[in-house]
Amino acid sequence: MFIQIGLTTLILMLAFYLPANARMMALENNHRKFALNMHDIADAYQMAHAADRGGLFMMSSEFDAVKERMGFLRQHPDLQSLEPEILELAAQMSQISQELARTYGDAQVERARMFLQQRQEEIELFQQRLEEAQVIQNELRQWTRDVEMEETIARSQLTRLRDELFELLPELSTQLHTPRNNGASKASSVVAMSPLRPAE
Repeated sequence: MFIQIGLTTLILMLAFYLPANARMMALENNHRKFALNMHDIADAYQMAHAADRGGLFMMSSEFDAVKERMGFLRQHPDLQSLEPEILELAAQMSQISQELARTYGDAQVERARMFLQQRQEEIELFQQRLEEAQVIQNELRQWTRDVEMEETIARSQLTRLRDELFELLPELSTQLHTPRNNGASKASSVVAMSPLRPAE
């Protein structure tokens, strides 16, 4: 009797547990399948978008463009195992992003890269010339300092020479430092010098 009651209870518990567990397993399987499908769709879309950026597709109308993309995806060796619904969805996504593929096509991207590379080379050349100009400026600054120092030394030597000359010629020094009177004749500023005697 106790065994029958236990088995009945176990059967009732399983009757409530198994449907709920089956629903949970179905949800998990659907989630895994959805994630797998999204991964496959992303891979197929990337391949179609790369081909569109390379200018492979030429059809303009929406129906023809999707059909052309589906044909490309079906013939791709890495996508032959995918379901047609996944390929169709990837083709539709690629057709929607057709304008984006044209804007950022391989030719446009390569042209932009070449332009940026040229700009980079110009900047490097400008930096090199700037460094050379900085070196020349430093050399000129040092040269200017050397010239000013030489001029200062020359002025001090000239001043010392003039002082020594005034010491040797006191009369000339007196005449140079004496202010001239207004109305004085030019002859009065002349200092009479005795004739030189021949050496014996």
